[in-house]
Amino acid sequence: MAIKEVDEKSIHIIKGCINEDRRSQKDLYTTYYALALGICLRYADNKEDAIGILNEGFFKVFKNIIKYDYQKPLSAWIKKIMTNTAIDFYRAKIRQGYLVDIAVVEHAIADNDTITQKLNYEDLLLMIHRLPPAYRTVFNLYAIDGYGHEEISDMLGIAVGTSKSNLHKARGRLAEMVKNQEETKGKTGENT
Repeated sequence: MAIKEVDEKSIHIIKGCINEDRRSQKDLYTTYYALALGICLRYADNKEDAIGILNEGFFKVFKNIIKYDYQKPLSAWIKKIMTNTAIDFYRAKIRQGYLVDIAVVEHAIADNDTITQKLNYEDLLLMIHRLPPAYRTVFNLYAIDGYGHEEISDMLGIAVGTSKSNLHKARGRLAEMVKNQEETKGKTGENT
């Protein structure tokens, strides 16, 4: 698969950002806002945290735009920065003691393969937000962003086994949420 070259307009915007041109920065921000916010919302506990991650992520984009490799898609580069910024935010919350001890939570076992088939994106996003932060972060990195457990272990500073356990528990929780949603819809007579 050939990598699409960066178009002339994007090159102009990137060069403007390198020169700290406010209009170019605004154009880049506006163009990639939805992509970046979607990533931040997946990792954050709430919209306020997501906006904080988004702003920090764009600060890093503008600060490091000179390092951007024109041979790679700009959207992939921005996505990686936003994901890493979200992980940094998650780590900071751990250091500040805001996260609950995940070892205390229950172990749900269910048919995990059908979770994403039964839900639309918005339903899944809402359910992911209800997961404990450690489960949500590993689930996002593994199932959505495509990282392996070794990579997740390095990124989050956790054991590979912890990554695997958190993913398993996240899937179990999501399966339970899907089951509860289906039961609720069945009782109210809604179609799935």
